[in-house]
Amino acid sequence: MGGGLFGFDISSMSGVLATSAYTNYFHVNGGIRQGAITGAMAGGSFVGTLSSSFIADKMSRKTAIQIAAVIWTIGSIFQTAANGVGLLVFGRIVAGIGAGIASAMVPVYQAEIAPKEIRGRVVSLQQFAITVGILVQYFIQYGSSFIDGGPRNPNQSTLAFRIPWGIQIFPATLLAVGMFFVPYSPRWLAGQDRWEEAIRVLANLHGNGDIGHPKVLAQYREIEEAMTFEREVGDSAFRALTQPRMLSRVILTVCIQMWSQLCGMNVMMYYIVYMMQAAGVHNLLLTASIQYILNVALTLPAILFIDTWGRRPSLLYGALSMMVLLLIVAALEAIYGVPNPHTDPSLEAISWLIIDNPPVSRAIVACSYLFVSTFAVTWGPTSWTYASEIFPTGIRAKAVSLSTASNWAWNCALAFAVPTLFQKINWRMYVVFAVFNLCAFVQVWLTVRETKGKTLEEMEEVFESGRPAWRGVNSGSRLDRLQRDIAEGHVKVKLGGRRYEAL
Repeated sequence: MGGGLFGFDISSMSGVLATSAYTNYFHVNGGIRQGAITGAMAGGSFVGTLSSSFIADKMSRKTAIQIAAVIWTIGSIFQTAANGVGLLVFGRIVAGIGAGIASAMVPVYQAEIAPKEIRGRVVSLQQFAITVGILVQYFIQYGSSFIDGGPRNPNQSTLAFRIPWGIQIFPATLLAVGMFFVPYSPRWLAGQDRWEEAIRVLANLHGNGDIGHPKVLAQYREIEEAMTFEREVGDSAFRALTQPRMLSRVILTVCIQMWSQLCGMNVMMYYIVYMMQAAGVHNLLLTASIQYILNVALTLPAILFIDTWGRRPSLLYGALSMMVLLLIVAALEAIYGVPNPHTDPSLEAISWLIIDNPPVSRAIVACSYLFVSTFAVTWGPTSWTYASEIFPTGIRAKAVSLSTASNWAWNCALAFAVPTLFQKINWRMYVVFAVFNLCAFVQVWLTVRETKGKTLEEMEEVFESGRPAWRGVNSGSRLDRLQRDIAEGHVKVKLGGRRYEAL
């Protein structure tokens, strides 16, 4: 549900942009004004993300997610009641703060409760929830667009946009209530010296309630040793992120989240209507809806196989494939497109068109579908998974909040800039995003280390091994060896003066 709020955010404008109700009521038709409205939510999310770690470290990851849901609900109410651009922007900023908190803390919570064998799969559910949120919101907007005879009716009721924005309240309410029924993060509990609670949560998560289960005891022992090490050699303040051994990881995850935006995906999400208009597509909303379905469907293979094929290959192949697809779209529009003759008022938001050339239009649509499918399988889930798993517990929330803030900062910048780019540089915009994908490929090759199959407490070994990123790391996990030693009676684990042994 937390990821769903992010998805609702991304798709909150795409379906209403082509309706007369929206354009006439708010007097918007592309350009800077629309960029400011769209970017307001991302701007609020940037603020929410930066504040999320303070809430999560002080009050728990669980409580932070609940607070995010309440803030989102308040923002949705303001958006639904908007009587002008001012209140709409304010509502989007407030809702964005909630989405920002949730987008940073949901993957942290998931990573801290998931077994290492399926951690990538569990955290990837964040991206799946995002895609479902995008799809559901889009189809709500698509259905609402037919109110009063359809989106081209100049007297269309404002219900065409108020209904989709109002429905956003319900998933947030469900999230706030549902979080009462899930446990606190065991690693957060350990960080608060609530060890008895921590081991009981570990037992419920990984040992069917049996505290003496070898896997539970091994997990507990690893967390205890990692906490002791962190307290001896570091601190949990933001300044810890500037230490040499952590700064490189912070920069890496900030860049990964930056590339996840600059790859061009959110252009497809926020402004797919503009892209389809430029391609000469007539049934805009229906054609675009297929893209959202693909985004959901192709995220499923990533969830199933990310812990098999790994993080690094996903990022490398994804960046390369998206670059090629963007260059194909740019070439098709450059060769077969013409400047907008401005004979149709509904096309004023774009400056370059494919006119009466169905084969080229279909090719551009196909490339957009392939692009979204590629992102869904690769960068979509992997960017969230990687950032949430490579930091120590004491600074994980802070580090992830910074990397997610990078996501939202670039999200905001693109939301604001893309309408102008469609008007000013048209097809050349795709070349710019293709170059960004090339830069992402180079950085991933040089700096991203494989983390599949490793526990959160083993990331120090992964990143401090001294091996180049492209050489990989040793297979196997220290946790598995420790679990065997406990099961065989070679290792005993104590908690608060009480010794626990495998039964």
